[in-house]
Amino acid sequence: MSNLRFHSPNALTVGQSVPLSDNALAHAVRVMRLKVGDTLTLFCGDGFDYQCALSSIEKKSARVEVLSRTQVSNESPLSIRLLQGISSGDRMDYTIQKAVELGVTEIYPLSTERCVTKLSGDRAEKRTEHWQGVAIAACEQSGRAVIPHVHAPLALPQWLSQYATPDCLNLLLNPVGAKRLAALSKPDHPIHLLIGPEGGLSPAEIELATQHHFQSIVLGPRILRTETAALTAIACMQSLWGDF
Repeated sequence: MSNLRFHSPNALTVGQSVPLSDNALAHAVRVMRLKVGDTLTLFCGDGFDYQCALSSIEKKSARVEVLSRTQVSNESPLSIRLLQGISSGDRMDYTIQKAVELGVTEIYPLSTERCVTKLSGDRAEKRTEHWQGVAIAACEQSGRAVIPHVHAPLALPQWLSQYATPDCLNLLLNPVGAKRLAALSKPDHPIHLLIGPEGGLSPAEIELATQHHFQSIVLGPRILRTETAALTAIACMQSLWGDF
């Protein structure tokens, strides 16, 4: 049972007693039937895994004692920031989950001209919270101890005006792109990877991104779905320049 691993919303220190999150309580105690004295692993996003032992179990709560910590060294050498046009249904969840498993460092959900899903106000806030939960769950599964930040949704022009910089390797997937990834040199700076939603980016958006230092790349002769495109591009980068 010692391989059970959960996120802790609380900072962790060796020797302290901390409560289990509701998710960890439900899985570790109610599903896996762990008892006082059994061990599990917690992480809080600081780059360490914390080995813990269950110290008390109540009807609606449980606490653990933090016994020791181990530095986790599985972060990618690449700093990949995914700029993902918001897709509908479960596609966005899937993209975030797998992108985290593949090693991205940040995720920016972007509203573009062809997005089917429109988010604003409380709905955008709740969806962002949900997406951050998806990222945390992916870290639990993949063993990452640094949690990628999922930013609040922004319109693509707003993101470009605030964050685009020539100091990064700025890439967008474009079926008529002039370059393949293998033709690019290994970057020394962070990578911005821009992916359109289901309908892709409009010609005007591609032109705007190009004006903000983005260059078009193509992955092959076939047009990929939005979630396939993002994950394929990240996997290719990790194979060419990262730790695959």
